[in-house]
Amino acid sequence: MEGTPYDPPYDPSATERWAAEPDKRPGRTAFQRDRARVLHSAALRRLAGKTQVVTPGISHQDWDASPRTRLTHSLECAQVGRELGAALGCDPDLVETACLSHDMGHPPFGHNGEQALNDFAKDCGGFEGNAQSLRLLTRIEPKRFVRSEQSGELVSVGLNLTRAVLDAATKYPWPRGGHPTEPYSVKFGVYEDDLPVFEWFRQGAPEHRKCFEAQVMDWSDDVAYSVHDVEDGLHAGHLDPNLLLAEPERREIYTVAIGRYVPQDTDPEELREALDRLLEQEWWPHGYDGSAVAQARLKDATSQLIGRFCLAAEGATREAYGSGRLTRYEAELVVPRAARNECAVLKAVADRYVMQRDEQERLRADQRIVLAELAEALTARAPEGLDPQFRALFDEAPDDRARKRVVVDQISVLTDASARSLHARLTARRSSARRPASS
Repeated sequence: MEGTPYDPPYDPSATERWAAEPDKRPGRTAFQRDRARVLHSAALRRLAGKTQVVTPGISHQDWDASPRTRLTHSLECAQVGRELGAALGCDPDLVETACLSHDMGHPPFGHNGEQALNDFAKDCGGFEGNAQSLRLLTRIEPKRFVRSEQSGELVSVGLNLTRAVLDAATKYPWPRGGHPTEPYSVKFGVYEDDLPVFEWFRQGAPEHRKCFEAQVMDWSDDVAYSVHDVEDGLHAGHLDPNLLLAEPERREIYTVAIGRYVPQDTDPEELREALDRLLEQEWWPHGYDGSAVAQARLKDATSQLIGRFCLAAEGATREAYGSGRLTRYEAELVVPRAARNECAVLKAVADRYVMQRDEQERLRADQRIVLAELAEALTARAPEGLDPQFRALFDEAPDDRARKRVVVDQISVLTDASARSLHARLTARRSSARRPASS
């Protein structure tokens, strides 16, 4: 019990923690405490050093020095989710905490790093950023320790967040291979090692179903990155808005969208209509020259898009479920197909003109090499190269599989810069050790 009144839509089980603990300062709700724990965590701060889409320092424009990182994306996602959730009756602190937490498990170099670590970890459970976020929240981030009933040793319970917050932060509520309709899907939300805490916070939840707050978080994530990735692409000089008027380029966008962001049976005509609806808006940025006026117009366009997508979901959900407070498993977030298609078109624009640039692919190839070599070097030299926290876990690991997972956990918490630094240090030592002595 927290010692503060429970918000009526959330029963006491929603605010339970894996390990019971008293409240240090009465007057806060359980979800306010959770939000504070995430905001003050080292894991959240590290997101400032992890790339979102445009890598800091790599731009076609000298004046563009501030592209978004995983941290700024998480903060923007949290702002969108807090307001949308509150409008629908969710506890705003709960939704904001889920949004702040949703990318915490992402490794250095974003999705590219995620693929490299998944290749390395294929024989110890794989790697998935969302599952790693749960692992970080419930195990890796040091905040609370409890005595193990089996060994009597102190074991970490991570930030020891409430059941409802952990549930809201879980975008894919199933283990690897457990997707309800796509057993070979690469998306999953929990590793086998972390099933006990997953099963605890999912008690009473319909199998495979995301809670309402998680759906709000998921849509807020889509809205934030689809809009802001396009904004960053314009700032960096990678995207000319006039290209969206040319038919060959438009067809490429539809192809990307159908390949990655909408169901494969989507009619390209739907996507054409979605793009046209956006281009017809008076606030759409048809040009961008970096001037103060252009920056203001672009910022207004991002605000208009976010409002458009959130209001579409809020209106459709209210139409389906009425005006009451919507929480947990009492409702489903309804996002109109037209809004999803518009959002998908924006994702495809950023994908095509930012992520698929030749220099970006060369950078990704280099990043994959760095992580592969770093994983190999850490495996060969561990516990050397591991932080004290992971060195202790490595020493305690019962077998090679568990030790490999510790190496994965260590790499996953690194920033882009610290991954390159550790890689340079370990591989330089390895090269030096192999170099023949001079006569």
